Amino acid sequence: MAELITSEEEQLETLKRWWKEYGKAVIAGIVLAGAGIFAWYAWQDYQVSQATAASQRYQQLTLLMQQPQMNAEQRQQATSMIEGLKSEHGGTLYAELAELMRARLAVDANHLESARDTLSAFIDGSEHAYLDGLARLNLARVQIALDNAEGALTTLGNDIPASLDAQVANTRGDAYVALDQPDQARQAYQDALALAKEQDLPLFGVQLKLDNLGVKDAS
Repeated sequence: MAELITSEEEQLETLKRWWKEYGKAVIAGIVLAGAGIFAWYAWQDYQVSQATAASQRYQQLTLLMQQPQMNAEQRQQATSMIEGLKSEHGGTLYAELAELMRARLAVDANHLESARDTLSAFIDGSEHAYLDGLARLNLARVQIALDNAEGALTTLGNDIPASLDAQVANTRGDAYVALDQPDQARQAYQDALALAKEQDLPLFGVQLKLDNLGVKDAS
């Protein structure tokens, strides 16, 4: 089940993408006078404090979610943090990432239908293409776990950022395995390895899957 939810590296990459796109937007205005100057800087201070608070809450959430096995109390605490980010910092990147954490909590508790519903709702409401792609990728993995491999292939056929192509191919291979289509699975895993090499990204376990299909060398 560890593959079902995004890795910390994916989340860090998402933050980097967001700040690259929106970071300059926080610097605006050149000439302001009198009360206008005060109001502008007061607003900036508020925005910075809000962003800092959201960042701190999200860091606390990720630290909690790193526990190898979370007990009921820790899961409840994580859920409360997610709700806090949603209610107090809704619309921020941190709040959206927290919703992905909500899906992971459901997976960890083996509530796959709940994870599916959370991810589907996320996809319907997300305005970030990369996060939308991550959610679709995770939804496909959940669908496979729910014995809906055909649905997973349909999900993977939607628009997902090219930076996730290797993981999409890997998950497509898993879907074909679930459908007992080894030739298609083999091709998908080979594509995943080739894309991972092309993008210089780590992709663990794919060679083992190929070996299990009777392929000794994917190169």
